[in-house]
Amino acid sequence: MKPTLLVLAAGMGSRYGGLKQMDGLGPSGETIIDYSIYDAVEAGFGRVVYIVREYFREQMEGTVRQKYSGVKCIDGTPLEFTFVTQELDKIPAGFTLNPERQKPWGTAHAVLMAADVINEPFVVINGDDFYGKESFRIAGDWCRAHENSKGVFAIVGFEVDHTLSESGGVSRGICKYDAAGHLTDVVEHHNVMVDPDGVLRGDNNVTGERVALQAKDLCSMNMWCFTPDYMKESASIFVEFLRENIGELKKEYYIPFAVDTMIKRGIASCDVLGTPAHWFGVTFKEDRPAVVAKFADLAARGVYPTPLYK
Repeated sequence: MKPTLLVLAAGMGSRYGGLKQMDGLGPSGETIIDYSIYDAVEAGFGRVVYIVREYFREQMEGTVRQKYSGVKCIDGTPLEFTFVTQELDKIPAGFTLNPERQKPWGTAHAVLMAADVINEPFVVINGDDFYGKESFRIAGDWCRAHENSKGVFAIVGFEVDHTLSESGGVSRGICKYDAAGHLTDVVEHHNVMVDPDGVLRGDNNVTGERVALQAKDLCSMNMWCFTPDYMKESASIFVEFLRENIGELKKEYYIPFAVDTMIKRGIASCDVLGTPAHWFGVTFKEDRPAVVAKFADLAARGVYPTPLYK
């Protein structure tokens, strides 16, 4: 069984000033998604599903199919690609969209857009985050081990000190889990950084207090492993979400909310998988030079070939 990689690439890049999904950051103009797909193929994935917006789908699909035309999976078969669009009006029947809403419905809604095209365990990632080879190996192994499972999901957790920014504080969801390694909660912390006294701290979103964090605490970077039954359960929860929020302009349906709801209802459990990889990504335009430098270093050390695809 070859897992599927689902790439969330529908973001409009308003804070970044352009489409991050298509920005060449590697030594030969590679995008962050290029590296994710390279790592996923090495980890045994067989298909990539892109979640995009309609207005740039044609451009992105053309670029992708040309770039990866010769890429083979580890078993020698061609790597497959599917493109699905996320739009505001893609909501269940019976709901009327507020005409003033412009903000997308969120990451969990984006995943649901692929419900009709995924029938195997799959891994969700952000298109503008670099997750590292080890993370894809861990996620791929989990998917293959759960080919016939239901109601069991996983999150790949990164050590907090492997996700910090040189530009200032970041927001991180700290994973809480029980003795069996099952996720119990994801607690959002804002302005996570090493304070002048050398202590790593973050502002707890629940209590409002600035609290000390452990460098090896695992946090969510939106890398999830799901079995196909996730789609049906998430769709039901989305209907409940819309009943309360259909008239809202900014509330979004996020993956952690969907998973947390399933856990609390006893519908599913979620394994917490630690990874030793270092995360990096682009949120603001100011992040770009540091990311370019990191990819240049990885190429110089022979971690990746350049160009990635010939």
